[in-house]
Amino acid sequence: MSWGQLYALLGGVNKHSTSLGKVWLSVVFVFRIMILVVAAESVWGDEQSDFTCNTLQPGCKNVCYDRYFPISHIRLWCLQLIFVSTPALLVTMHVAYRKRGFKRDILRAHGEKAEEDLEELRKKRMHITGPLWWTYTTSLFFRLLFETAFIYIFYYIYSGFQMPRLVKCTDWPCPNTVDCFISRPTEKTVFSIFMIATSGICIILNVAELGYLVAKALMRSCGGQDKPSFHPRHVSREKERLQNKANELLLSETCSLKSSAPEK
Repeated sequence: MSWGQLYALLGGVNKHSTSLGKVWLSVVFVFRIMILVVAAESVWGDEQSDFTCNTLQPGCKNVCYDRYFPISHIRLWCLQLIFVSTPALLVTMHVAYRKRGFKRDILRAHGEKAEEDLEELRKKRMHITGPLWWTYTTSLFFRLLFETAFIYIFYYIYSGFQMPRLVKCTDWPCPNTVDCFISRPTEKTVFSIFMIATSGICIILNVAELGYLVAKALMRSCGGQDKPSFHPRHVSREKERLQNKANELLLSETCSLKSSAPEK
């Protein structure tokens, strides 16, 4: 799969996220995606061909390998990254939806002549308030849920985070207790612990960012202040001109009614 495309999609979230969110994205890209692409795939490789058992019974090696490795480490980590990254795309879609509404207001006010406002809108960083706050905090909640769930799944499937050197298999069609040996167990243990530790760091960052957003929301609610929404200058001036025109029209109609009223 193309990890560059995934990072490009997450880059849209990075523009509108907090400082902790930017750190989270850096950790995901540098310590997880880069490790998977550069090192982890070469460490595991074709693991089943390096899985050796002291028997020639047909099918025994395959059954033993499936018994202890029901899913590849690489595929499990790739699946984890996809699930963890998907909630962040909700923020990107929400921001795109809000900017489309602002763009519609600009085009309604000035048509195709508002290039300056459109360029300002493209570069504008949306403040995490209102409905966007709920979307962002919901994405953080699901990130935490997926990170924790995958750590538990990893621990449950592989019975811990340490790769054993020797496993014993008694499943059919093995004739008896068969000893099977895993290639490079120490190297694989190091990578497994590193990926789990990186997941732990991401969990800590997500918890810290969630607490930061909640604290900021409480401060805004207590202070009664909120960040202003994006209002382009031309759109604001156009709305003000239309409102003044409506007021003048209403005033003129009132004066005409008074002048036409019969005198007592």
